[in-house]
Amino acid sequence: MTLSISDPGQLTQRQLESTLWSAANALRGPVDPGDFKAYVFPVMFFKWISDGWDHEHARAVEDFGAALTDEIEADYHTFVIPDDCHWADVIETAQQTGVKLDNVLQRIQQANPDALAGVFGDVHWANQERLPQSALAALLNSFHSVRLDPDSVNGDMLGSAYEYLLREFAEASGKKAGEFFTPRHVVHLLVKILDPKPGDTIADPACGSGGMLVETVTAVTAAGGDPRTLRLHGQEINLTTSAIAKMNLYLHGLKEFKVVRGDTFREPKLLDGDGLQKFDVVIANPPFSLQNWGAEGWANDPYGRVVCGIPPAKNGDYAWIQHMVASMREDTGRVGVVMPHGVLFRGGKEGAIRECLIGKDLLEAVIGLPNNLFYSTSIPVCLLIFRKAKPADRRDKVLFIDASKRFVPGKNQNTMSDCDIKVIDAAYKDGTDIDGEDGLSLRLVGLDEIEANGFDLNIGRYIKTDTIAEVNVEEALIAYQESREQLAAAEAVLAEKLKAAGFVF
Repeated sequence: MTLSISDPGQLTQRQLESTLWSAANALRGPVDPGDFKAYVFPVMFFKWISDGWDHEHARAVEDFGAALTDEIEADYHTFVIPDDCHWADVIETAQQTGVKLDNVLQRIQQANPDALAGVFGDVHWANQERLPQSALAALLNSFHSVRLDPDSVNGDMLGSAYEYLLREFAEASGKKAGEFFTPRHVVHLLVKILDPKPGDTIADPACGSGGMLVETVTAVTAAGGDPRTLRLHGQEINLTTSAIAKMNLYLHGLKEFKVVRGDTFREPKLLDGDGLQKFDVVIANPPFSLQNWGAEGWANDPYGRVVCGIPPAKNGDYAWIQHMVASMREDTGRVGVVMPHGVLFRGGKEGAIRECLIGKDLLEAVIGLPNNLFYSTSIPVCLLIFRKAKPADRRDKVLFIDASKRFVPGKNQNTMSDCDIKVIDAAYKDGTDIDGEDGLSLRLVGLDEIEANGFDLNIGRYIKTDTIAEVNVEEALIAYQESREQLAAAEAVLAEKLKAAGFVF
């Protein structure tokens, strides 16, 4: 069900979400479901900007009447919309609508260079081979049936509807969803653990669609704080995804934030002068085991991110960890990062880095999560919590939590309920040993015991449960894969030597 454009003020959350999903369905056929987000979100955002401008214009006319001037009205508007660039100008273009939309979105970005640069992504709307005129018309008509101004929908509704679409698009994208979407329950848990406070600076160096940043705002609001005092920062390498993140924050009612596009390893952009900017909270679900991440540039990294060593060129997990640790403020800095279990036990360069981080007493907690929570992988993952200044009772110790049994089974994916999240968070904050009660196990382990185990952080070494065998399977698989890679490299070297000696294969 959708509402007529003449029915402002009556839109419900369900009707809004239904309308947005019908907009996505208008693209079925010519557009792959995994790419829906690149088309639907820019049109939704354009409609929201245009409807909001019309609403602000009506207020200005009501306040000033005939005395209204362009200078006075400019103060009413959040964004500048050039002449001939409103929603009506596009929807009334019957032929070559994509050409018109391309031009309009480019002009709006140019008119708002600080706020909207790159926000509409890089879709070529005029390319009818990718998006036929009929599909574009259906997409626009789906949005034309609703008004997205403040009289019709509030910021909470829009933000929730945006998250609804992100979830739906993630379902349609399969493993590809891991590039832009972290399940809300995982985000909720990680943010609760890091406990953002009013006035905190927050950064996500792999921000995807901005869900982690949005959740910090939600957490501060729920605790009775003023979310407008938060200073939010994100970096994302993918153009479409970084655009989605900006739209996400705007549609959640946020105006003061910084989301930049770029390669966090090769070109970090969250800087203070020539060095990394320091934050109270650094949070991320980065891409796991990233190959070709930029190790060649870290030998002389000018940003001080080689806290404990250069990670292997074929695996960027500890590059993310060290980048985030290097971004912590000296007094209040804390890091929460989602990682595969391999970071807990892999040897070589990663083992040396792990030993160094533990030796510096920066690692506060290792939290093992249930299997099959993510779109991108079914393997078990963990949360690593680092803190620049650990509380006295946790110094020279690491908190291990096995939360692998705290989940709600699902058809395609498992989830964690609000109760699961509350139990895990409470256990983390209390820190008292738990031996399997309510499906949770916890131990606070001294660094001497960790050292005796060769700085291996495999949860099964410190907490014995019947689910640890699943993690050990991953450890065996990783060891097998690494052995295969080493064998392949040795064979390649031998082949070169034989070839140089004149042997022909």
